[in-house]
Amino acid sequence: MGGALVLLWLVLTITFALIRLAPGDAATFLIPPGATAAEVGRIRAQLGLDQSVFVQYAHWWGRLLHGDLGESFALHVPVTRALADAIPVSLGLGAASLILTYLVGVPVGVVQAVRRGRAADHILTIATTTVYAAPSFWIALALVAVFTYGASAWGLPLWLRLPAFGLHAPGVELHGWIAAADLARHSILPVGILGGIGAAGIARFARSSVADVLAADFVRTARAKGATPARVYFRHVLATVLPALIVLFALSLPGLVAGSIFIESVFAWPGMGKLMVNAITARDYPVIMGAAAVYAALVILANLAGDVALPLVDPRRRS
Repeated sequence: MGGALVLLWLVLTITFALIRLAPGDAATFLIPPGATAAEVGRIRAQLGLDQSVFVQYAHWWGRLLHGDLGESFALHVPVTRALADAIPVSLGLGAASLILTYLVGVPVGVVQAVRRGRAADHILTIATTTVYAAPSFWIALALVAVFTYGASAWGLPLWLRLPAFGLHAPGVELHGWIAAADLARHSILPVGILGGIGAAGIARFARSSVADVLAADFVRTARAKGATPARVYFRHVLATVLPALIVLFALSLPGLVAGSIFIESVFAWPGMGKLMVNAITARDYPVIMGAAAVYAALVILANLAGDVALPLVDPRRRS
């Protein structure tokens, strides 16, 4: 636990230093044209930018230890409120994408391992490598061009014309199941893109892991004793690979939350990614530091969760 706290301090300290070393100043974006030197000094004093970096650093940590992340320079609201509005969106997007990642990626990887060296393996390898290597924003723009603008121009059915922006249809107020259905429809492209890219990566990992287990002596022994294919795959192969998949599952959620920056920007989802991009553009230091604290805490907690879960699913790790 002590190591996790040291790591959190190190990440936040480096982030604090980097954003202060970056060109530009938060006050520059807030000073009106033609402002006098006195007005510039007053704005900088209000933001606390007239103090030395070391004093700002000490004040920020002092507020953080009391649960106060400060107030956004650009939004003029507490950072905790801005994060509270954005975190559920990113967590929902990340969780849905993570579930889709494993529901698709693990079976695809198992099929590749079972069909290793055959045509199906080669085709799936090319497909997963292409999807995994392609930039997420490029895939997003391509699918928007096809399923939003293209589907409308080609006269495709309405159910194939997927919305490209926002969480809900603009200009209407929906409730109950209708609102949930509208949200699900707006989620198809963002969740599908993140889930597809994640599934491509998980499939590659599952393929290599399952292929190594299939070549192990205890699997050949089980087959020689007459074990059914179902027992071989579920009782021996997947049981052996499961601990690594569970740890990878725990470590993947922070990556999906942080990796949704491009997707949230393209689809205008008001999540952590879009909030972070806007904060960096506006040099909104409190929001940048608050988001960095959330990201760092998620990664550290995920690592701790993986360390705790591993002995529970792998008896070989128990002391």
